[in-house]
Formats: sequence, structure tokens, C-alpha cells
Amino acid sequence: MENFVAYNPVQLHFGKEVVSNLGKTVRQYGTKVLLVYGKGSVKKNGSYDDVVAQLNKFGMQITEYSGIKSNPVIEDVQNAIKLGIENQVDMVIALGGGSVIDSAKMIALCIPGNLDAWKVMKMRAFPKKSLPLIAVLTLAATGSEMNMFAVVQNPETGEKMAHKNPLIFPKHSFLDPVYTYFVSPEYTAYGIVDLIAHSFEAFFAAGKADLSDRFVQAIVQEAMRYALPVLKEPDNYDYRANIMWIATSALNGTTAYGRAGSGDWGVHAIGHTLSVLYDTPHGASLSIAYPAWLKLMKNRIPDRIKQLAKLIFNTNECDDFIVKLETFFRQIKAPVKLQDINIDVSRKEEIVNAMIKTKVNGYYQELSETDLEKITDLMFGNKI
Repeated sequence: MENFVAYNPVQLHFGKEVVSNLGKTVRQYGTKVLLVYGKGSVKKNGSYDDVVAQLNKFGMQITEYSGIKSNPVIEDVQNAIKLGIENQVDMVIALGGGSVIDSAKMIALCIPGNLDAWKVMKMRAFPKKSLPLIAVLTLAATGSEMNMFAVVQNPETGEKMAHKNPLIFPKHSFLDPVYTYFVSPEYTAYGIVDLIAHSFEAFFAAGKADLSDRFVQAIVQEAMRYALPVLKEPDNYDYRANIMWIATSALNGTTAYGRAGSGDWGVHAIGHTLSVLYDTPHGASLSIAYPAWLKLMKNRIPDRIKQLAKLIFNTNECDDFIVKLETFFRQIKAPVKLQDINIDVSRKEEIVNAMIKTKVNGYYQELSETDLEKITDLMFGNKI
């Protein structure tokens, strides 16, 4: 087992109507709020009304920034930073899923020093402090509500990348599973894929960490246990609550302790390429990329993949594991080939070149340019 530091300062409020404590909680950080959200779903699921009612009850001054995309872009982050500075806000409240929370993290991080967010993402500017961030989650997927990561893309440079900084842990996160009743079957499935992918990324980091392996096993098996039931009964509180907590646990540090790092993240880098090129939903990119990556790696790290296969599906064969994983993705109607999302083989060169340009790689399982071409072939369903 590798040396590690366990640290997570987020105070998580979980359950029905926990937002009723929002106003009293955020009042300790000031009176001027920048409320950041997406394109309107929060006004359909009731979360927007609940949050605004709480803020009004406690006399908060609200400045709103809406329109955050599901693949968040740096332009929105920069515009919101400017708005927050102009209104001298004391804190940022993120209302939405991982894309909104990730954007809000960078907004809160950059307002105090009026910093260029992309320079911060690229580690060319270094914030010394952040505004307090409060998250109200409406989509179970990324785990951003309880970690120090933010992912944003820059269409101009063709990059989608992650920033890691302990300053961007939310102070508080409010998780009411009822708000996820309104998430579509498609995005419910993509969220489940995302949390499974997060668990796998941790599993393939270097270092022997048996307990963390068991955490991965429990998280993935619980996700698979509740996946079809929650898709069949989207307003079942128990199903939604379990998926929500599973998604949070998949990337709050639990699966990484005892390893050399938080994960390999090569598959996420592949998926980010698809999101930048085609605005592919994050979870959809991962259900396509992970089986392809496993097919490439099955002869390089067979023992590790067999260990995961044994934990998840009680099989000792790499190929059997991959087939079972693809079968599960199909069962929840997540794509497993690029053709499933209407990307045909004529795009192969474009995809490969984009991955080479952005230096797609894993932290522990290195990917050569030839590997990237092979993975692209595998994502099209071709053999190598």
C-alpha cells in the first residue's frame, strides 16, 4: 500500500428537503450570492424555486448566471467571473449537475484575484484563495459535489481538461434525491456510466490497495444493481437516493486511498476528445471508450483486468469481462460504438489527430500514437 493523505472537508447534507437548511447555512459566508445554473431544468424540478426561496428568506442579494452547458465551456466561466466581480459577490452557489459545479468551482477560484480561468486550468496562474462554494446537486454522475476536481473545455484550443486544487472543495453540498426524479433516462444512464468509469480509473492506478479495490467492487456492483430499477421507476426515492450516494462515493477519495494517485484517467482523456469534437455527452463518451481501452490493455495488464473481472462479474477471463460490461451498457441504452452516436469511420483521422494534438495519455498506462489509432478503430467496433 502506498502512503496517502485522507482529506475531504465537504459538509454533505443528504436527503429529502435538505435545502430547507440552505439559507441558514450560507448566511455565514456573507449576503451577496452568485447563483450559477444551466439551461432551465432546475426550474422544472423545483430546485430553483426552493433555493431562491431560501436565499430570499435570509435576505440574500442574488446575482444569476445561467446557461452552463452539459460540456461546460471556458467562455461561460469567464463571463460569470466578470459578473461576480462587478457585483462584489461573497460566495458562489452551484445549482445543477457536475458541469455546473465544475464551472462554479473555477468561477469561485478566479473571482478573488480576477484571474484568467484558462490560465488557471493550464497551471499558468496560481490562485491563493477562493470564494466559498456551495453546491446543490440535481444530477448523480460526476461526484464533483465532494471533490477537488473541475473539468472545463476550450473550443478554441480543442482541449477539455481537469484542474485539481484543494481550494475548490465545496464548503457544503446539498443532495436531495427528489431533484433527480426529472433527469431523463438517457442522462440517468450516462451518470451511471460516469460513476463506474471513475471507479475503474482509480482501480487502474499504481499501487496495491486491497480495501480500495473492495470499495470499487461495492460501488460498481451497487450501481449495476440499481441501474435498471431506477430507469424503470425514475421517481422511486430509494433507487434515486442510492444512485446519488454511489456517484458521490465513486470520486470523493474513497477508491483512491493507498494507491499512487487518484487514477489513470486515460479513458477520460479519450472521452474528452469526443466531447470537444462532437459535443458527445460525457457518459456516452466513456461507455464507448472504456471497452475499447480494455480491449487494447487486456494483453498488457491481463492480471489486473482479471482481478477487476473477478470482483465485478466473478469471471477470470478478460474477454468475458469486456463482453459483460458492454452488455450492461447496452442494457441501460448507453452507446458502445461510435456509430451508436452517428459518428462514422470517415471521422477516424479527425479523432486520432485530435487525441495526438492534445496528448491523450494515461498516468500509469501510457498510450502511444499507434495506441490511439488502435483505440479509435476499437471504438468503431473494428478488430486490431
